[in-house]
Amino acid sequence: MLGTVTTQRLRSGHNPGTNPGSTNTMADTTPQPGPQITFATEAFDAGALDDGSLLALRSGTQRVLLAPQVGGSIAAFYDWHDGRATHWLRPATRAALDACDPLGMASFPLFPYCNRIRDARFEFNGRTVDLSQDGNPFPHALHGHAWRRPWRVGDYGPDYAVLHFLHEPGTAPAHHWPFRYEAEQRFELDAQGMRVTLSARNLSDKPMPLGMGHHPYYPRTPNTSIRTQVAAMWRGDADLLPEALVQHGAVRELASVAGMSPDAFDLDNNFIGWSRSATIAWPDQQRRLLLQADPAFAHLVIFAPADAPSMLCVEPVTNTTDWLNAPPADMLAPDPFGGHILAPGESLSASFRWLAQMTAEQA
Repeated sequence: MLGTVTTQRLRSGHNPGTNPGSTNTMADTTPQPGPQITFATEAFDAGALDDGSLLALRSGTQRVLLAPQVGGSIAAFYDWHDGRATHWLRPATRAALDACDPLGMASFPLFPYCNRIRDARFEFNGRTVDLSQDGNPFPHALHGHAWRRPWRVGDYGPDYAVLHFLHEPGTAPAHHWPFRYEAEQRFELDAQGMRVTLSARNLSDKPMPLGMGHHPYYPRTPNTSIRTQVAAMWRGDADLLPEALVQHGAVRELASVAGMSPDAFDLDNNFIGWSRSATIAWPDQQRRLLLQADPAFAHLVIFAPADAPSMLCVEPVTNTTDWLNAPPADMLAPDPFGGHILAPGESLSASFRWLAQMTAEQA
C-alpha cells in the first residue's frame, strides 16, 4: 500500500559513471515546436528545449519533459492547447539544462532527506554521520544528494516513465551518505494531470534514516494564491533551521477562502499537520493546480522569498528541516519532525498527484 513501509523489491539503479541521457531514444514522443507563448515565464519552445536527452510524455493536452541526467528532474509540466503552452510548473531553460543545474528545473527529487541538516552532520545509531565534505556548496547539507547525480531510465511509454537511482557509499562528491540504498521515481501522466510515486529501499545491513519529497517551482505572479490547511509553522533561525513551532499568520492566511498570496510573508519554512491537499491558483488566468499527497507526506515546505519575487515552491515532504538532529518528539499529533527509519531490506513508497484545472474556457 502506498504511504506505508513495505518490503517490496525495487529495480536496481544506475551506474554512477554513466549518463542516462546518452542512450535514450526520444523519436516520436517529443512535442512538436509551436508558438513561443507562456504564462508568467519566458518564451517556451519544447522542441528547442529538448536536445535528445529528455523524456517526453503526453496525455490529452498534458505534456511533461523529464531530465534524467539532471538529478532525475522534471524539466517542464504544461498544458498544450490551441498552439500555446500553459505552464503548471516553472519550466527549465536551455541554459539550466546545459549546466545540468537542478535548481533551474521545474522540480527535482529529494533523497535521502529533505531540506537542511545543521552543520552537515548528525548522530544516528551510535555513530556520527559527517556530510560536510560531500560536495554540497551550502553551509548546511541541503536536499540530500540524488538531485546532484544522474538517474537511470527504466520502463517508459508515451504517458509514463520510471527513473532509477542506486547509491553506493564512497568518497566522491554526493556519495558520502554511509547507507547503501536504491530509489525510484514513477511518473504517470493522464488527461487530468500527473502522479509521481517515490520509493526507496534500504540495501545496507543497518537501519537507515530516510526522508523524501519533491521540490517544485510554480509560476509566481501578483495574483497567485496558495490555499491549504496546516496545524503550525516552524519558525526558522538565521540559518533557516527550525527553532520553534508557532501560529504564524501564514497558517491563518493559507486556510482563508481566498488563500495566501506568496507576497504576504517572507517564507522559507516548514509546516506540520498538513492536510495533504493544497491548491495553487492563478485566478486572473482562470486556472489552478491541486496538489494531493499520500499520508507519508505529512509535512509541507513553502518557499516564497521576498527578495526573489518570481520564486514559489510548495513542496510535499516526509520530514521537516534538520529532523535528524531533532530532540525526541512528544507523543503528540501531529508529528513535529517526521522522517522514517528503514530496517535492512525495508522500503517506503508514497505518491503525490497534481491535478490541472482550468476554471473557465481558455480564451
